[in-house]
Amino acid sequence: MEKDILIVMQEDLERALQKRAEDRRWAMLIDTRKCVGCHACTIGCVSENKLPPKLYYRPVYEYERGKFPRVKRSWLPRPCMQCDRPPCVGACPVKGPDGATWKESKGIGSGIVPINYARCIGCGKCVTACPYQARTMDDGSFHTVGTPQLQGYEALSAFEYGRRLERKDKGLPVGKARKCHFCIHRLANGMLPQCITTCIGRAGYFGDESDPGSLIAQVKKGHKVQVLKKKLGTEPRVYYIADEKLEVIHG
Repeated sequence: MEKDILIVMQEDLERALQKRAEDRRWAMLIDTRKCVGCHACTIGCVSENKLPPKLYYRPVYEYERGKFPRVKRSWLPRPCMQCDRPPCVGACPVKGPDGATWKESKGIGSGIVPINYARCIGCGKCVTACPYQARTMDDGSFHTVGTPQLQGYEALSAFEYGRRLERKDKGLPVGKARKCHFCIHRLANGMLPQCITTCIGRAGYFGDESDPGSLIAQVKKGHKVQVLKKKLGTEPRVYYIADEKLEVIHG
């Protein structure tokens, strides 16, 4: 009996965590042929990161094309691409060794584009600079605003980037730019990103693509993969397998 791919990726993850940061290359691959549009990855991410209304790290876009009776619908999960040449970093005015956003080269999050909420000035320039609409400003709202009582689960602490976050009473990261970070806090604890574990169709792959024995490397090698907006030269670390050219359908 074959192992569930989650078990295989978990073993890959444990192996990758034994390597030096500079020897790892975190990447994600999404097989859109398996995506059924259930949005479980989106909801799992919202729950994991205690996200406020209208702020999604892992949205799933729906596309319908064709004419009746030949109509086709497809779904495209779009997390942050963790670009190797991220336009958002260049657009941020808070630069330097203690900047607000950068391409990480050390530690668990090596290769990921994080945000330092304490340094972010909330100007929103990175939000408009991202060609994938992967960044959103946190306006401080809660899902249960307007009801008799703010529910306790909304005031729970979040632990992004390994830090405790308290949004209640306008604490961080309210007023700051937010985005997917491949669940750095989970990686640090030996767990796969939440979106990967909640996918009912096993459409997502995650791991160290520099390890030829990893599942993500093998799947990538065995299929023709695509990236979104390749012509921009952002060099995304999120890859896709699809039956059609993504640029035709999704731009």
